[in-house]
Amino acid sequence: QLQLVESGGDLVQPGGSLRLSCAASGSTLDYYIIVWFRQAPGKERDRVSCISRSGSSTNYADSVKGRFTISRDNAKNTVYLQMNSLKPEDTAVYYCAAVRRSCAPPYEYWGQGTQVTVSS
Repeated sequence: QLQLVESGGDLVQPGGSLRLSCAASGSTLDYYIIVWFRQAPGKERDRVSCISRSGSSTNYADSVKGRFTISRDNAKNTVYLQMNSLKPEDTAVYYCAAVRRSCAPPYEYWGQGTQVTVSS
């Protein structure tokens, strides 16, 4: 059973940066594709980025392209989301999810989320 724990969320000013982590335990992370999502208050959960098992393939939502970077360190069982040039509209709870087949649902495991607030 894979467990995922997100961390790194915080309050940051517009234009600032944060790095989120998605740490896995209970299984080897390199069996899984990892997807980052976010959910703002009153809105649906949106997919932000996805990374392949090896890290060689990534994709991003148009809203974060050029500002966010997903990466992984399988030796540390951790996936990262580097977020730069943050905007107020990036405010959301960020979740990571694991899946074995592709970036598409259904997702097998979810973390509990970490809050990112972008505000002056």
